[in-house]
Amino acid sequence: MTDQPVSDSPAPGPFGPAAAFFDLDRTLISGSSTFVFGVAAWRSGMLPAGRFARDAVSAVSFKLRGDLGGETPLKLRERILAAIEGIERDELVGLNATILPKLIGRVRPESRRLVDMHRRMGRATYIVSASPVELVQPLATALGMTDGLGTTAEVVDGRYTGRLSGPFCYGEGKVAVISQLARWEGFDLDQCYAYSDSVSDLPMLRAVGHPVVVNPDSQLEREAQRNGWPIVVFNQRTKTVIRRTATGVGASALTGASFAAGWHLSASRRS
Repeated sequence: MTDQPVSDSPAPGPFGPAAAFFDLDRTLISGSSTFVFGVAAWRSGMLPAGRFARDAVSAVSFKLRGDLGGETPLKLRERILAAIEGIERDELVGLNATILPKLIGRVRPESRRLVDMHRRMGRATYIVSASPVELVQPLATALGMTDGLGTTAEVVDGRYTGRLSGPFCYGEGKVAVISQLARWEGFDLDQCYAYSDSVSDLPMLRAVGHPVVVNPDSQLEREAQRNGWPIVVFNQRTKTVIRRTATGVGASALTGASFAAGWHLSASRRS
């Protein structure tokens, strides 16, 4: 019998070699999921009023500008972990009854159509967010997506320790998370899609073959123009796409997605 060569690459999973990864805040949903979580945690007594007030200001800045207001990834990670340190995991999970309906109400109809389009085409769909995985996974399930990838915090004796038990799912951490998933599920990142509004997600956008920029902050818009990535901007009032540029490798895929999702496009191509 002739020996067959053994490949180091995993076989494609049940969804095939491609997946679509969606950032959460200002991409899949309008505004900040952290703010929604903060309100629920504050009302339940899990979050002190002073910390809630600081987070509210950050959330408003993020909604308007799309940046972290000068906050570094390290400070963001510390803030998220500090917010849940000492809290019982079951107590945090219990907030989903309040949080999920509010987040679902904030899902952009345009993004939901994109998720549906990818699902109809046989691709796995994932939320990728710095938010706790305990909140991200139920939202993904409620939206009919394959799964939610988020920050995994360490739990000892049922309580959060304030330390991580996996990568911080932000910046380069998102690449680590989706790369590990790709190895498990047999995805080819060159055939995958990623959607984001924020320059902090440049690593994830660069890691896939089909990056798409959605309602971008100014820095990300410049990067997208420099790289020839598709850019879409949604109209908050009419819930339609008001501007679309499609150049480079993702142009045909984005245009196909737009029509397959049934969008009414009013697009202008910028020079």
